[in-house]
Amino acid sequence: MALRDWIIKDLGWKLFSLSLAVAIWATVQKIYDESDVAGPTVETTYRNLPVLVTSADGDVHNYHVTPDSVAVTVKGPGNVMEVLQARQIRVSADLTGLKSIPDEVPLEVSVPPGVTFVNIDPEMVGILAPSAPASKP
Repeated sequence: MALRDWIIKDLGWKLFSLSLAVAIWATVQKIYDESDVAGPTVETTYRNLPVLVTSADGDVHNYHVTPDSVAVTVKGPGNVMEVLQARQIRVSADLTGLKSIPDEVPLEVSVPPGVTFVNIDPEMVGILAPSAPASKP
């Protein structure tokens, strides 16, 4: 087959395929550009976030955790991260449903929509049960 025949044969289909490819590329490019409006992804670490202890309603113990504050790293679009405040990130140690209190429990992190949790340091905290009151002689 000659080069000329290779180019001219099915020319209509080749032009249709080329125009379809350009249309698909333009659509994807437009969607990509619209998603980039939020700006580049920004990663931030918030330090000294308090750890909240969650226990059952009937549990009247006053548990404490050690350490009582942690560092949380989050990421998200630049416009979301600009307005994000540390108080919007919640770190909790869930003690509900435990038969006995373990030495350490994992932490749970909740972040607002549009923000992605990346890392927490430390990942677990120790539980300090309140000491029993000293008996009087």
